[in-house]
Amino acid sequence: MVRVIMHGCNGRMGRVITELIAADSQVEIVAGIDTFTGISNTYPVYETISQCQETADVVIDFSNAAAIDGLLEYCEAKNLPVVLCSTGLSEEQLEKVEKTAEKIAILKSANMSMGINLLCKLLQNAAKVLGRAGYDIELVERHHNQKLDAPSGTALALADAVNDALNQEYHYVYDRSQERRKREEKEIGISAVRGGTIVGEHEVIFAGIDEVIEFKHTAYSRSVFGKGAVEAAKFLAGKKPGMYGMSDVIQF
Repeated sequence: MVRVIMHGCNGRMGRVITELIAADSQVEIVAGIDTFTGISNTYPVYETISQCQETADVVIDFSNAAAIDGLLEYCEAKNLPVVLCSTGLSEEQLEKVEKTAEKIAILKSANMSMGINLLCKLLQNAAKVLGRAGYDIELVERHHNQKLDAPSGTALALADAVNDALNQEYHYVYDRSQERRKREEKEIGISAVRGGTIVGEHEVIFAGIDEVIEFKHTAYSRSVFGKGAVEAAKFLAGKKPGMYGMSDVIQF
């Protein structure tokens, strides 16, 4: 049984992960950390992680950047691996993450979805065959109308996976309205759609002469990210110090 401290347990993702773990016989939450304590939890909840005395095998973090420094210090002191899912970290914090990974195991990923990370690996194999055969590569991502950034970080991660497989020979084109010209051979077009309540859709297109190959991932709820975090926690428990990613979790 993998024992988890859920850092940010009463936030949206924390509640999702709590439900997922309750249905998983291989893992349990022994304590939660959250400044909001107005929810009835099945495990003890502390306002700060420094107050936590429970013994655990790994921390899952879905909190916020303001809590990361204290989390890293606690995990280093307790020799406790951490699945780090909070976003918006400063450059200084990212440097601290790298430094702390010399002492403990840290898993950090741009996207925690098992499907997206598997897709990255599949795209690299496809790009080595289709990209080198001259197929045009386009990426379309769709998200809800409240999303501020475009393209999404996941879209860029998918494009980077393709470009890595092609020795970084391609450049990205985000807007075709500014110039009247044919697409260049070594470009990856990235388009963003915003509307409704779309959780997240990413489609990568390899278009050749008289055939098109499409890879598509659709997220119907935030549970896909929670499921990935839980699987990452199972993987990370007991690992040696170092930086890990979801690509390490998905092996085939």
